[in-house]
Amino acid sequence: MHAEPLQHALKAACIRVEAALDRALPASDAAPGRLHEAMRYAALGPGKRVRPFLVHAAGALAGAPAETLDAPACALELIHAYSLVHDDLPAMDDDDLRRGRPTCHRAYDEATAILVGDALQTLAFQTLSTAPGLSAETRLGMIETLTRASGSLGMAGGQALDLAAVGQGLDLVGLEAMHRMKTGALIEASVRMGALAGGADEALHSRLKDYARAIGLAFQVRDDVLDVTGDSAVIGKTRGKDAAANKPTYVSLLGLDAAQSLALRLRDEAEAALEGLAGAETLRGLARYIVERQA
Repeated sequence: MHAEPLQHALKAACIRVEAALDRALPASDAAPGRLHEAMRYAALGPGKRVRPFLVHAAGALAGAPAETLDAPACALELIHAYSLVHDDLPAMDDDDLRRGRPTCHRAYDEATAILVGDALQTLAFQTLSTAPGLSAETRLGMIETLTRASGSLGMAGGQALDLAAVGQGLDLVGLEAMHRMKTGALIEASVRMGALAGGADEALHSRLKDYARAIGLAFQVRDDVLDVTGDSAVIGKTRGKDAAANKPTYVSLLGLDAAQSLALRLRDEAEAALEGLAGAETLRGLARYIVERQA
């Protein structure tokens, strides 16, 4: 898939998941109004929606009807939104801006932001448990996938390793392990949940897992490159923050050129995992987008 059709597909996925999020989130005038308003602020703000896009792309490849993918796509984005709210808190990364807007704890307050994260996380699993058009077995498989990807063996554990790495001499093996948990786990879960919705066989699950592992790491490597080369006005956050905080990155360990080369190799690995699969052009295009994006 070339850049323009992919951009159209990404835009369509954004519109679809934002409509699903709007339906899933409590109304801002329902009590407690301030919490619900802040939840909507955090979840409906600007974003690339890569994870729900992956749910739909993998699900379509596996033959799942689009309407059965809305709930898992929404659940993934709710977990991602919660993680960003907590990641921005003063005890974590202490950020004032997220995608050009005040972070949740700045727009509201710290206690509200903590509750927003808690409520978005639980809403994700409520959304999955009542997902229409899916068998109880499939819903249970999705819940197990998302809980594992979100917890101490996935995203939360990766965040703990990230915090512990500040000022430490983390090597490439340790850096990869951290990012496979912190960033890669939810990306892998997105692909797996889409495949589960379509009843994919083990061979397809295996190939999609290899694809997801490659793009999950490529996403982080590209982020580290953009942290050095990107325009802070585009991303809406301060560039170079990880370096300033003395956190290890792929650029600090490998150098800029080698980090860029690693991202390209990971893109090639992702595309190789899909070789010969009919209908995989959207996923191939996303692998290219991840390593070429400017924000």
